[in-house]
Amino acid sequence: MTDRQLVPDWLSTPDVVLLRDVATAVLHLAAVGDLDAFTLPYPPSAQRALDALVLRCLRNGAMPPAGVPEMMRWARARPLSSWPFDQLPHDLFDAADRLIDEASGEPAQLCHELAVRGFGDSTGRQYDRLVIHEALRACRAMSAPESYTAFRRLLVTRPVLTEEEWAEISCDLFLDPVRFLVEEIYAPVPAGFRRDGSYLCCHRCRTLLHPVSDTEWWCERDQCRHRGPAPHGRELVAAEAGELRQLRKPLRLFVTGPGQAETALEGELRALGLTVEMWPNFDSYDVRVTFPDGHVWAIDVKDWAHPAFLGRSATEVRAEPPYDEACWVVPEFRVRARRDYLGSYARERGPQAGGLRLLTDRQLVRAAKLRLSGSRGPDVFIGPCPTRAGGPSGPGREASGNRPADNARPTEEARQDGADGA
Repeated sequence: MTDRQLVPDWLSTPDVVLLRDVATAVLHLAAVGDLDAFTLPYPPSAQRALDALVLRCLRNGAMPPAGVPEMMRWARARPLSSWPFDQLPHDLFDAADRLIDEASGEPAQLCHELAVRGFGDSTGRQYDRLVIHEALRACRAMSAPESYTAFRRLLVTRPVLTEEEWAEISCDLFLDPVRFLVEEIYAPVPAGFRRDGSYLCCHRCRTLLHPVSDTEWWCERDQCRHRGPAPHGRELVAAEAGELRQLRKPLRLFVTGPGQAETALEGELRALGLTVEMWPNFDSYDVRVTFPDGHVWAIDVKDWAHPAFLGRSATEVRAEPPYDEACWVVPEFRVRARRDYLGSYARERGPQAGGLRLLTDRQLVRAAKLRLSGSRGPDVFIGPCPTRAGGPSGPGREASGNRPADNARPTEEARQDGADGA
């Protein structure tokens, strides 16, 4: 038995389970489309979460919320680190972690991760994964990898569609195997996104902005907010755009967002003269990079708000198509926003990950440049440090030397940030 197995699993502590229930209740209440028509009682999930929260507060000698509305105010105004719990790991949440975004009143990405991800839920309960699974099944049945690639690019590049654009993609033959999914995953846009008869898209991520005042707009993507006020993109006048559709929110958060990071990497690596294949072998992993000497990298891009949940989900990158090294990549802004992001991931990463490293997108591009320049230092490797001169060999390669289970030495950039750790 390892030391890790002797330590109680913080994911199963009563306080974390309760926070998961509250997060689930927040999402259920946020899904109520017509508040004017809403009548009591509250959804069962909300009442159960409130009852459990009140009991926990009373046991801990704290003043409990008076009802569901006050519980929702807690979710918006109180950082999770200040909730009256005594069984949370002391460093699990920080002052910025809330279930509801203060500015917009929308559930935060962390709320989605607490409610669904990192807890071993079945794929059937995770909408975005179910959609991707069905797309893979349909495209494999038709032996149409190009259709799967077209579907993934659609989700990444066109999260919002006007009536004319909807008609356009309805005629795209590449999407025929997944037509039934396309019709399901795009939903009419609620009127709450509209102001003065128009909708506004974010120039950076192409998703619709939320009007939060007479003059301000809010982007639901963490990365956009981290970079400052959302730049205004295309304006869609309701009378001209017709019926507007957008991807359902789990897809916008967990497919469109990371997908844009994937395609941004694709562009940067191609600009270096590398051969890049996206979602190879029906999405075995996200990005396959081949260097001029035949060395191959396999990369999966993740964009999670909380590194501990990401670490718990880490598993080795699939072996086919074969590669020499593999890693997961996270957008740089995540590490800058939470300075121990890489260290927290590494601490929570289990043995099933096989030492899988997590790099920022900047570290990955820098490693590619160093490798192309002929450098052979430790910062060239994206996988666990090699233990012999021949370098690491990935799954599917004949040579497979032993590799340590920890992260390679951090790059100079990460050392300066104090972000990397294992």
